[in-house]
Amino acid sequence: MPEYKAPLRDIKFVMNELLNSEQHYASLEGAEDATPDMVDAIIQEGAKFCEQVLSPLNQVGDKEGCTWSEDGVKTPTGFKEAYQQYVEGGWPSMTADPNYGGQGLPHSIGLVMSEMVGTANWSWGMYPGLSHGATNTIEAHGTEEQKQTYLTKLISGEWTGTMCLTEPHCGSDLGTLRTKAEPNADGTYSITGTKIFISAGEHDMAENIVHIVLARLPGAPEGTKGISLFIVPKQLPNEDGSAGERNAVSCGSLEHKMGIHGNATCVMNFDGAKGWLIGPENKGLNCMFTFMNTARIGTAIQGLGAAELGFQGSLTYSKDRLAMRSLSGPKNPEGIADPIIVHPDVRRMLLTQKAVAEGARALIYLAGQQVDVVHSGKTEEERKAADGLLGFLTPIAKAFLTEIGYESANLGMQVFGGHGFISEWGMEQNVRDARIGMIYEGTTGIQALDLLGRKVLMTQGESLKGFTKLVHVFCKENADNEQLKEFIEPLAAINKEWGELTTKVGMAAMKNREEVGAASVDYLMYSGYAVFAYLWARMAKVALDKMVDGTTEEMFYNAKIQTARFYFKRMLPRSRAHAETMLAGADTLLDMPEEAFAL
Repeated sequence: MPEYKAPLRDIKFVMNELLNSEQHYASLEGAEDATPDMVDAIIQEGAKFCEQVLSPLNQVGDKEGCTWSEDGVKTPTGFKEAYQQYVEGGWPSMTADPNYGGQGLPHSIGLVMSEMVGTANWSWGMYPGLSHGATNTIEAHGTEEQKQTYLTKLISGEWTGTMCLTEPHCGSDLGTLRTKAEPNADGTYSITGTKIFISAGEHDMAENIVHIVLARLPGAPEGTKGISLFIVPKQLPNEDGSAGERNAVSCGSLEHKMGIHGNATCVMNFDGAKGWLIGPENKGLNCMFTFMNTARIGTAIQGLGAAELGFQGSLTYSKDRLAMRSLSGPKNPEGIADPIIVHPDVRRMLLTQKAVAEGARALIYLAGQQVDVVHSGKTEEERKAADGLLGFLTPIAKAFLTEIGYESANLGMQVFGGHGFISEWGMEQNVRDARIGMIYEGTTGIQALDLLGRKVLMTQGESLKGFTKLVHVFCKENADNEQLKEFIEPLAAINKEWGELTTKVGMAAMKNREEVGAASVDYLMYSGYAVFAYLWARMAKVALDKMVDGTTEEMFYNAKIQTARFYFKRMLPRSRAHAETMLAGADTLLDMPEEAFAL
């Protein structure tokens, strides 16, 4: 199993050199404590916890999994103790509201911690990760009483949270959900129904679990317009705020699944469980999007983590494994063969993983800064602009990063050859764990419809223009930089083409709405490669500027430039296929009669 090492040098490069985090934090309201020394200390301590505590439990969780009994669900060996260390370290409260026990640090710092936690042990990280979503939902939509009762406990980490959306018959089509909420005389509700695929739905790591549940009130409108949101605790709170009597909610069974074995994925039964309405009646889906958007950025981190973990494992292996000779002559003449890292195809796989991991880190941290501004920007104009950019980037980050992160996990396995298929090396676990990323929190297809349909076409392209303008300004500012020409020219070209393709798809959709669904996934993937081109061009500029100014880290910055060059020459051309395919027309998908598929 690879020993995870937090990539601290690259984390600091993205935060401090690419995104100017010190200046960014100084521009926020209430972020005075986010000084460079404080941020550095947080990241250093977080790295130690992830490397020394969580990483050794990753394979344990995969092998043992969770166990169900009528008394409850038991997590793998060491998970509960690790969570207690996590709580004692104050990690759950880091970015939360100080009015309810939080430390009030910017959300982007929390994303750095989430990256390290997720890469070290994704299954374990899902437990506190889901609590962040519950915290954000109650903070945004809960009453003051609900905040005092639940938010304080979630922020301290004493209680954890879940999101309960999906049901056996409806999957992502939440408009057809059947869970009912019957009003009680005391103002509470009796929640009855079954939810499936509930991550961290039952476990032994905390004394209480706060379920955020979608259900229908009597007489509610059909479809998504008739869904309300409820807080349903596993144990009902006592007047003093402690966990009291057991509520009528239970884990009926654990799902047997491909990966993330260390996380309890539960079938949850609500048998007249007592719940409290959160937010307005019949506006539950609107409120739940607070949770879902948090989860989508979190899932994007899974793509980064899969690429980073695969890269770390395969890089170490490729330096040690001896096989064949370099075609240009022996590179290890004293040995029986050369290390496989000398072979071009192995370099292709390693560089793909490196380009994906470092590009993903830049994208997630950029999104994280927009979250900061939305929450703590000093002007309404700043907050509105950041919210627009975040809304545009979220489906790209979630879907594109999990797609190419999974590709990178597979490449990590491939570098090992036959050993990659063997469990002890950890590469096949990384592949299995990563596969869910493209499915939960909205599949790639759903994210693609959100991007092309809601974010781009329904705004007449305004959200796209908000991003392409950033790219245009960057290209214009660096048009005369000869050293950057190899990056700026293709970046400017794809930025221009992006708008042209959007217009063509939009025109086709005006004649046939099916064109949106037919083009959407290719459009999202194209958009992802375009966003990466912008980020890699910016990273190349930072590295080139450092080289000109003089540095003792020439190898680090040269590697940035060389990885950028690899990306532009060997990965960005993939966008050409997506451009052609998105214009192929819906008829190529829909003309075949259903009966003909079986012929």
